[in-house]
Amino acid sequence: MSDTPVKQQSTAAFYGQAVASFAVAIAATAIGIVNLEADAWVRAFLGIAVLYLVTSAFTLAKIIRDRQEAGQLVSRVDQARLEKLLAAHDPFEKL
Repeated sequence: MSDTPVKQQSTAAFYGQAVASFAVAIAATAIGIVNLEADAWVRAFLGIAVLYLVTSAFTLAKIIRDRQEAGQLVSRVDQARLEKLLAAHDPFEKL
């Protein structure tokens, strides 16, 4: 059977970079909305829109990850079945 891991781990540096990038993006957007020369309701609308966009992006990323992991699991089960069949097959057996 193949030794390919189903779950791949990212490095701590990659995780840190992703968290820092997210924090900088949210902070920059919040600062931009607060300093925007517009009515309070416009700034509030933009703030809510940014929060909705962030939660939608997290949900989409989770769904894509879950589909990919499910596909890898099914692929591994199919691979294990094939390897079992091949191991049990004797090409020199008389029919």
